[in-house]
Amino acid sequence: MIQWFPGHMAKARREIEERLKLVDIVFELLDARIPLSSQNPMISSLLQNKPKLVLLMKTDLADPLETKLWVDYFHKQGHQVLEVNALSGFNSALIIKTSLQILEDKLLRERKRGLKERAVRAMIVGIPNVGKSTIINRLVKRKAAKVGNKPGVTRAQQWIRISGKLELLDTPGVLWPKFEDKQTGLHLAITGAIRDEILSSHDLGEYFLEFMRKYYPQNLSDRYQLDLKQGNLDLVRKISQDRGFFQSDNLERVYNLLLSDFRNSRLGRITLDRYNQEE
Repeated sequence: MIQWFPGHMAKARREIEERLKLVDIVFELLDARIPLSSQNPMISSLLQNKPKLVLLMKTDLADPLETKLWVDYFHKQGHQVLEVNALSGFNSALIIKTSLQILEDKLLRERKRGLKERAVRAMIVGIPNVGKSTIINRLVKRKAAKVGNKPGVTRAQQWIRISGKLELLDTPGVLWPKFEDKQTGLHLAITGAIRDEILSSHDLGEYFLEFMRKYYPQNLSDRYQLDLKQGNLDLVRKISQDRGFFQSDNLERVYNLLLSDFRNSRLGRITLDRYNQEE
Protein backbone atom coordinates (compact mmCIF):
# COMPACT_ATOMS: atom_id res chain seq x y z
CA MET A 1 0.00 0.00 0.00
CA ILE A 2 1.32 3.46 -0.92
CA GLN A 3 0.10 6.47 1.08
CA TRP A 4 0.34 9.97 -0.38
CA PHE A 5 -2.05 12.77 0.48
CA PRO A 6 -0.63 16.30 0.91
CA GLY A 7 -2.77 18.80 2.78
CA HIS A 8 -3.53 20.93 -0.28
CA MET A 9 -5.12 17.86 -1.95
CA ALA A 10 -7.49 17.31 0.99
CA LYS A 11 -8.53 20.96 0.69
CA ALA A 12 -8.98 20.61 -3.10
CA ARG A 13 -11.26 17.61 -2.58
CA ARG A 14 -13.53 19.61 -0.26
CA GLU A 15 -13.65 22.53 -2.69
CA ILE A 16 -14.53 20.25 -5.61
CA GLU A 17 -17.38 18.76 -3.58
CA GLU A 18 -18.68 22.23 -2.64
CA ARG A 19 -18.56 23.64 -6.17
CA LEU A 20 -20.05 20.72 -8.07
CA LYS A 21 -23.49 22.28 -7.72
CA LEU A 22 -22.28 25.34 -9.65
CA VAL A 23 -21.41 23.41 -12.83
CA ASP A 24 -23.40 21.65 -15.56
CA ILE A 25 -20.76 19.10 -16.58
CA VAL A 26 -17.41 17.71 -15.45
CA PHE A 27 -14.43 17.13 -17.75
CA GLU A 28 -12.50 14.20 -16.29
CA LEU A 29 -8.97 14.18 -17.70
CA LEU A 30 -7.21 10.82 -17.82
CA ASP A 31 -3.68 10.01 -18.98
CA ALA A 32 -4.06 7.79 -22.07
CA ARG A 33 -0.96 5.85 -20.99
CA ILE A 34 -2.66 4.91 -17.69
CA PRO A 35 -6.43 5.30 -18.22
CA LEU A 36 -7.44 3.29 -15.15
CA SER A 37 -4.55 4.20 -12.87
CA SER A 38 -5.23 7.90 -13.48
CA GLN A 39 -8.96 7.61 -12.76
CA ASN A 40 -9.42 8.93 -9.23
CA PRO A 41 -12.05 6.76 -7.44
CA MET A 42 -12.59 9.58 -4.93
CA ILE A 43 -13.60 11.95 -7.75
CA SER A 44 -15.92 9.32 -9.24
CA SER A 45 -17.74 9.00 -5.92
CA LEU A 46 -18.07 12.80 -5.65
CA LEU A 47 -19.54 13.21 -9.14
CA GLN A 48 -22.44 10.77 -8.66
CA ASN A 49 -24.98 11.63 -11.42
CA LYS A 50 -23.28 14.79 -12.72
CA PRO A 51 -22.89 14.66 -16.55
CA LYS A 52 -19.30 13.85 -17.48
CA LEU A 53 -17.03 13.97 -20.52
CA VAL A 54 -13.89 11.81 -20.36
CA LEU A 55 -10.85 13.35 -22.06
CA LEU A 56 -8.02 10.91 -22.76
CA MET A 57 -4.97 13.15 -22.63
CA LYS A 58 -1.45 12.62 -24.04
CA THR A 59 -2.70 10.24 -26.72
CA ASP A 60 0.37 11.14 -28.80
CA LEU A 61 2.49 9.36 -26.14
CA ALA A 62 0.25 6.29 -25.77
CA ASP A 63 0.06 3.07 -27.78
CA PRO A 64 -2.67 3.82 -30.39
CA LEU A 65 -3.96 0.21 -30.40
CA GLU A 66 -4.40 0.23 -26.63
CA THR A 67 -6.03 3.68 -26.76
CA LYS A 68 -8.72 2.41 -29.14
CA LEU A 69 -9.47 -0.46 -26.75
CA TRP A 70 -9.74 1.95 -23.81
CA VAL A 71 -12.06 4.28 -25.74
CA ASP A 72 -14.36 1.28 -26.35
CA TYR A 73 -14.09 0.39 -22.65
CA PHE A 74 -15.31 3.83 -21.51
CA HIS A 75 -18.10 3.82 -24.10
CA LYS A 76 -19.29 0.51 -22.65
CA GLN A 77 -19.25 2.16 -19.21
CA GLY A 78 -21.73 4.69 -20.59
CA HIS A 79 -19.30 7.63 -20.86
CA GLN A 80 -18.69 10.02 -23.72
CA VAL A 81 -14.95 10.07 -24.42
CA LEU A 82 -12.58 12.07 -26.63
CA GLU A 83 -8.94 11.35 -27.44
CA VAL A 84 -7.04 14.59 -27.00
CA ASN A 85 -3.57 15.88 -27.76
CA ALA A 86 -3.55 19.28 -26.10
CA LEU A 87 -0.17 20.30 -27.55
CA SER A 88 -1.17 19.77 -31.19
CA GLY A 89 -4.80 20.64 -30.57
CA PHE A 90 -6.09 17.28 -31.83
CA ASN A 91 -9.83 17.00 -30.98
CA SER A 92 -9.75 20.02 -28.63
CA ALA A 93 -12.26 21.80 -30.88
CA LEU A 94 -14.72 18.94 -30.29
CA ILE A 95 -14.81 19.47 -26.51
CA ILE A 96 -17.36 22.31 -26.58
CA LYS A 97 -19.45 20.62 -29.29
CA THR A 98 -19.57 17.30 -27.40
CA SER A 99 -20.42 19.08 -24.12
CA LEU A 100 -23.40 20.78 -25.75
CA GLN A 101 -24.57 17.41 -27.11
CA ILE A 102 -24.36 15.80 -23.65
CA LEU A 103 -26.31 18.71 -22.11
CA GLU A 104 -28.77 19.10 -24.99
CA ASP A 105 -31.83 17.97 -23.00
CA LYS A 106 -31.00 20.16 -20.00
CA LEU A 107 -30.40 23.25 -22.14
CA LEU A 108 -33.63 22.61 -24.07
CA ARG A 109 -35.58 22.44 -20.80
CA GLU A 110 -34.09 25.76 -19.72
CA ARG A 111 -35.08 27.40 -23.01
CA LYS A 112 -38.64 26.09 -22.68
CA ARG A 113 -38.80 27.64 -19.22
CA GLY A 114 -37.87 30.97 -20.78
CA LEU A 115 -34.41 31.14 -19.23
CA LYS A 116 -31.84 33.27 -21.00
CA GLU A 117 -29.28 31.36 -23.07
CA ARG A 118 -26.00 31.15 -21.18
CA ALA A 119 -22.54 29.61 -21.32
CA VAL A 120 -22.17 26.02 -20.18
CA ARG A 121 -20.28 25.82 -16.88
CA ALA A 122 -17.78 22.97 -16.69
CA MET A 123 -15.43 21.75 -13.97
CA ILE A 124 -12.13 20.25 -15.07
CA VAL A 125 -10.70 17.53 -12.81
CA GLY A 126 -7.83 15.07 -12.96
CA ILE A 127 -4.70 13.84 -11.26
CA PRO A 128 -1.54 16.02 -11.12
CA ASN A 129 0.44 16.40 -14.36
CA VAL A 130 -2.37 15.07 -16.58
CA GLY A 131 -2.47 18.19 -18.79
CA LYS A 132 -5.26 20.35 -17.35
CA SER A 133 -3.45 23.66 -17.80
CA THR A 134 -2.31 22.74 -21.31
CA ILE A 135 -5.83 21.96 -22.53
CA ILE A 136 -7.23 25.11 -20.90
CA ASN A 137 -4.65 27.27 -22.65
CA ARG A 138 -5.42 25.48 -25.94
CA LEU A 139 -9.16 26.13 -25.56
CA VAL A 140 -8.83 29.75 -24.50
CA LYS A 141 -6.07 30.40 -27.11
CA ARG A 142 -3.88 32.22 -24.60
CA LYS A 143 -1.90 31.42 -21.46
CA ALA A 144 -4.68 31.36 -18.88
CA ALA A 145 -3.22 28.65 -16.63
CA LYS A 146 0.26 27.71 -15.45
CA VAL A 147 1.79 24.72 -17.23
CA GLY A 148 4.43 22.37 -15.85
CA ASN A 149 5.66 18.83 -16.34
CA LYS A 150 5.58 18.06 -12.64
CA PRO A 151 2.70 17.55 -10.19
CA GLY A 152 1.41 20.39 -8.05
CA VAL A 153 1.53 23.32 -10.50
CA THR A 154 -2.13 24.32 -10.07
CA ARG A 155 -2.92 24.94 -6.39
CA ALA A 156 -6.16 26.98 -6.51
CA GLN A 157 -9.51 26.88 -8.26
CA GLN A 158 -10.17 29.53 -10.89
CA TRP A 159 -12.96 30.35 -13.37
CA ILE A 160 -11.81 30.79 -16.97
CA ARG A 161 -14.10 32.05 -19.74
CA ILE A 162 -13.40 30.02 -22.89
CA SER A 163 -16.05 31.56 -25.13
CA GLY A 164 -19.66 32.65 -25.05
CA LYS A 165 -20.53 28.95 -24.92
CA LEU A 166 -18.22 27.64 -22.21
CA GLU A 167 -16.84 28.66 -18.82
CA LEU A 168 -14.32 26.40 -17.08
CA LEU A 169 -13.63 25.94 -13.39
CA ASP A 170 -10.03 24.73 -13.14
CA THR A 171 -9.09 22.67 -10.07
CA PRO A 172 -5.78 21.44 -8.66
CA GLY A 173 -4.75 17.87 -9.44
CA VAL A 174 -6.13 15.53 -6.79
CA LEU A 175 -4.82 12.12 -5.81
CA TRP A 176 -6.54 9.77 -3.40
CA PRO A 177 -5.29 9.01 0.14
CA LYS A 178 -3.69 5.62 -0.55
CA PHE A 179 -3.17 3.19 -3.41
CA GLU A 180 -4.30 -0.29 -2.35
CA ASP A 181 -2.96 -1.67 -5.65
CA LYS A 182 0.82 -1.25 -5.80
CA GLN A 183 0.77 -1.35 -9.62
CA THR A 184 -1.44 1.76 -9.68
CA GLY A 185 1.11 3.61 -7.57
CA LEU A 186 3.96 2.44 -9.80
CA HIS A 187 2.18 3.56 -12.97
CA LEU A 188 1.39 6.97 -11.48
CA ALA A 189 5.01 7.38 -10.42
CA ILE A 190 6.47 6.27 -13.75
CA THR A 191 4.35 8.83 -15.65
CA GLY A 192 5.25 11.60 -13.18
CA ALA A 193 1.91 12.07 -11.39
CA ILE A 194 3.65 11.45 -8.05
CA ARG A 195 6.80 13.30 -7.09
CA ASP A 196 9.90 11.21 -7.75
CA GLU A 197 10.89 11.17 -4.08
CA ILE A 198 7.84 9.09 -3.09
CA LEU A 199 9.06 5.83 -4.67
CA SER A 200 12.65 4.79 -5.29
CA SER A 201 13.95 4.94 -8.85
CA HIS A 202 15.28 1.41 -8.28
CA ASP A 203 11.77 0.02 -7.69
CA LEU A 204 10.35 1.97 -10.62
CA GLY A 205 13.19 1.10 -12.98
CA GLU A 206 13.14 -2.60 -12.11
CA TYR A 207 9.38 -2.80 -12.67
CA PHE A 208 9.52 -0.75 -15.88
CA LEU A 209 12.35 -2.82 -17.39
CA GLU A 210 10.36 -6.01 -16.80
CA PHE A 211 7.24 -4.37 -18.24
CA MET A 212 9.06 -3.31 -21.39
CA ARG A 213 10.52 -6.79 -21.87
CA LYS A 214 7.02 -8.24 -21.72
CA TYR A 215 4.99 -5.75 -23.78
CA TYR A 216 7.43 -3.70 -25.88
CA PRO A 217 10.57 -5.81 -26.36
CA GLN A 218 11.32 -4.39 -29.81
CA ASN A 219 11.19 -0.79 -28.52
CA LEU A 220 13.61 -1.72 -25.75
CA SER A 221 15.95 -3.63 -28.05
CA ASP A 222 15.98 -0.90 -30.71
CA ARG A 223 16.65 1.92 -28.26
CA TYR A 224 19.57 0.30 -26.43
CA GLN A 225 20.78 -2.37 -28.93
CA LEU A 226 20.06 -5.21 -26.51
CA ASP A 227 19.90 -8.99 -26.76
CA LEU A 228 16.77 -9.71 -24.74
CA LYS A 229 17.74 -13.34 -24.21
CA GLN A 230 19.97 -12.01 -21.44
CA GLY A 231 18.80 -11.42 -17.87
CA ASN A 232 17.87 -7.99 -16.49
CA LEU A 233 21.20 -7.49 -14.72
CA ASP A 234 23.11 -8.19 -17.94
CA LEU A 235 20.90 -5.74 -19.80
CA VAL A 236 21.54 -3.07 -17.19
CA ARG A 237 25.30 -3.71 -17.44
CA LYS A 238 25.15 -3.42 -21.24
CA ILE A 239 23.27 -0.08 -21.11
CA SER A 240 25.64 1.15 -18.41
CA GLN A 241 28.74 0.27 -20.43
CA ASP A 242 27.35 1.81 -23.62
CA ARG A 243 26.56 5.06 -21.76
CA GLY A 244 29.89 5.17 -19.93
CA PHE A 245 28.37 5.12 -16.45
CA PHE A 246 30.66 4.48 -13.47
CA GLN A 247 30.37 0.98 -12.00
CA SER A 248 29.53 2.27 -8.52
CA ASP A 249 26.26 3.92 -9.52
CA ASN A 250 25.39 2.23 -12.82
CA LEU A 251 22.18 0.51 -11.63
CA GLU A 252 20.54 3.70 -10.37
CA ARG A 253 21.65 5.71 -13.40
CA VAL A 254 20.35 3.12 -15.87
CA TYR A 255 16.96 3.01 -14.14
CA ASN A 256 16.78 6.82 -14.17
CA LEU A 257 17.69 6.73 -17.87
CA LEU A 258 14.87 4.27 -18.60
CA LEU A 259 12.32 6.47 -16.83
CA SER A 260 13.62 9.62 -18.54
CA ASP A 261 13.49 7.98 -21.96
CA PHE A 262 9.91 6.85 -21.34
CA ARG A 263 8.74 10.27 -20.16
CA ASN A 264 10.40 11.97 -23.12
CA SER A 265 8.91 9.48 -25.61
CA ARG A 266 12.30 8.17 -26.72
CA LEU A 267 11.04 4.60 -26.27
CA GLY A 268 8.07 5.11 -28.56
CA ARG A 269 4.37 5.19 -27.73
CA ILE A 270 3.84 3.17 -24.58
CA THR A 271 0.68 2.35 -22.60
CA LEU A 272 1.24 1.00 -19.08
CA ASP A 273 -2.37 0.07 -18.24
CA ARG A 274 -3.13 -2.94 -20.44
CA TYR A 275 -6.75 -3.31 -21.51
CA ASN A 276 -6.59 -7.11 -21.76
CA GLN A 277 -5.74 -7.32 -18.06
CA GLU A 278 -9.13 -5.80 -17.24
CA GLU A 279 -11.26 -8.19 -19.27
